[in-house]
Amino acid sequence: MFLNFGYSQNDEFNISSINSIPIYKATEPIVLDGELQEATWKQAEIMGGFNQYTPIDSLSALAETEMRITYDNDNLYVSAKCSSSGSNFIVQSLRRDFGFGSIDNISFLFDTFGDKTNAYLFGMNPYGARREAWISNGGKTSDAFDSSWDNKWYGESKQYENYWICELAIPFKILRFKKGSTKFRFNAYRNDTQNNEISVWTDMPNQIVLMDMNFMADIIWEEPLANQSRNISVIPYVTAGATRDFEEPTELGTQSTFNAGLDAKISLSTNLNLDLTVNPDFSQVEVDRQVTNLDRFEIFFPERRQFFLENADLFGRFGNAGINPFFSRRIGVSTDTVTGNVIQNTVFGGARVSGKLSDNLRLGVMSIQTAAQQENDLPSFNFSVAALEQKVFDRSTIAAIFVNKNALNAEDFSDTNEEFDRVVGAEFRLRSEDNYWAGKTSFFKSFSTITTNDSYSSVNRLEYNRRRYRVELAASVVGDGYDAEVGFVPRKDVLIAQPLIELRFFPNNPKINRLNMTFEAQYFYSLGATEDDIIDGFGLEESSYSYRLNIRNANTSRFNFRANYRDLILLDDFDPTRIQEDDIFLTTGSDFQNYEFELSYNSDSRKVFFYRSGFLAGKFFGGTRYRASGRIGGRVIPYGSLSIDVNYNYIDLVDPFETAHLWLVSPRLDITFSRKHFWTTFLQYNRQLENVSLNTRYQWRFAPASDFFLVYSENYITDGVILDGSRNRGIVAKLTYWLNL
Repeated sequence: MFLNFGYSQNDEFNISSINSIPIYKATEPIVLDGELQEATWKQAEIMGGFNQYTPIDSLSALAETEMRITYDNDNLYVSAKCSSSGSNFIVQSLRRDFGFGSIDNISFLFDTFGDKTNAYLFGMNPYGARREAWISNGGKTSDAFDSSWDNKWYGESKQYENYWICELAIPFKILRFKKGSTKFRFNAYRNDTQNNEISVWTDMPNQIVLMDMNFMADIIWEEPLANQSRNISVIPYVTAGATRDFEEPTELGTQSTFNAGLDAKISLSTNLNLDLTVNPDFSQVEVDRQVTNLDRFEIFFPERRQFFLENADLFGRFGNAGINPFFSRRIGVSTDTVTGNVIQNTVFGGARVSGKLSDNLRLGVMSIQTAAQQENDLPSFNFSVAALEQKVFDRSTIAAIFVNKNALNAEDFSDTNEEFDRVVGAEFRLRSEDNYWAGKTSFFKSFSTITTNDSYSSVNRLEYNRRRYRVELAASVVGDGYDAEVGFVPRKDVLIAQPLIELRFFPNNPKINRLNMTFEAQYFYSLGATEDDIIDGFGLEESSYSYRLNIRNANTSRFNFRANYRDLILLDDFDPTRIQEDDIFLTTGSDFQNYEFELSYNSDSRKVFFYRSGFLAGKFFGGTRYRASGRIGGRVIPYGSLSIDVNYNYIDLVDPFETAHLWLVSPRLDITFSRKHFWTTFLQYNRQLENVSLNTRYQWRFAPASDFFLVYSENYITDGVILDGSRNRGIVAKLTYWLNL
């Protein structure tokens, strides 16, 4: 197929300057019914004129969107009339916190302090399902979106011929803003699947993330916002269940469990909040999606527990993904010294204060207390973290963090447990006013009961982003003595350099929207502090070079190609397959040149049936590796979906290694009977772990932000594809109720 690589879109964009929009106070009660019959709506300013974000960001939206905003002393009200070319509206399900990309929906963003740093997001789809999120880091990156933020607000949708209407009521008391505020900054974006376009209220180029807070306009309140009364919410829970561990020889029967606790949210002011948790329970948290681990280092799994997720940007944005001084997943987990499995450790309780101390200064302080585990020789630990973030210039920030892990009564346990482990650090985060420059520079220092040299780390990155290209330079260093026990730092004694350039093309072709080419190199230098014989002093430990081609088609399908070359020296014995006998491994000091080529394709995500397929081939630690992967799924709108993921790795290494056939098969059933009743079943077969896991969960949202959960889970031993008995099983019922005082 011939491609003309001319540019059908503007080469550069200026930040949109929409005039300020006046918002008038409601003259009558608003009824959320999706009909807009109240006189207040008819008198409100119409906010339209949406522009395309994709496929072509230099055009007006094909379908009109008309928004209106009003308010009273208690609530902020938003409505939107979303027109389209038909009435075949697509959604994933009726579940809350839906994804944006492949369904009809609209999202509204409110920067309540006007600082271009943080914002609240509220969204609706045509079937009345809702989502909310907390946006951090100026909305500049995709990981700035945090859907874990949850609160009580209300919304309804109604469908008509060729359009749908949504209405939202957002209590002011769930928002943080300055006393007597006269304006918020605002934006909205929408996905229209029938016209295959994403549109945005403030015009922006599509190399910018949709939620970027540089592209917003002011909404001006007719009267300054009234100060809200003190907001106190208490969310108690009770659980009851039964478990059985068949691999524990001392456990001869089913064990019954009962538990109770509570969370509390207390508004200290209109911009500062106190969160408390007592004996928290995470039994309803969805299980991790397993992976086939062929890497030499620890695999990162994201945090899923609600208490640790709220305001996580204050504590968890320091460093980068591989050098993070605070990783909340380290809290409340331990290792079973008999089986080696990661197990949950009881959390007695915790407290967190977070919010604004002034227009430009944010504060976050959190403390968690865990129980001792005599059977695993672990004392009780207190985990505390404090973070400050000061805005400078237009959107840049200076931040500082202090992390403390402190053992209580450590003298009653073996000396393998250090009495304390602490990290202190500071970071400057650059976000330029014109959106071209971004980056960070940071330095962290660790302290423990054992004095060590090189107990530091530093992360440095600078990015220049224009419409047709992006250039990034990054350099990080981790000393051999850097001991961040509450962080995520899989590699030490290393200097990492990472140059990257990305080129963007916008072909004059009706079938292709965009083409990206990315060239990246990575260099890992050993600092030489380990004093081994593998690398004498400072020297190159590993280098890699990759090329990626990504093609985004007009029908939302995607084609990807990747080529990668890696030259490395093993600093430890290593079994890439993790299925060999104990005495079979690649020896320390071995030098390998790995390379791989990968193709993948994602089908049109708007269709009832969708799929993803991929194939990889290459040289792998002196042998060969082939991988075939894919997903196939379908949905019954709006009641749910069924999908199955399959990942197969064939690894043939030199003798005496056994050829590995590593299967990972994961079917998932997600049913939403209504906006209140949900059922999810997730099955995972992992050949590498010789395990089959089953997790099935029913949720009944019987009142706003109040739920009943019934969860059954079981793990099975496998012999190939044959089930060979149960490892463990459990069933638990949990009831939570959100009570406003």
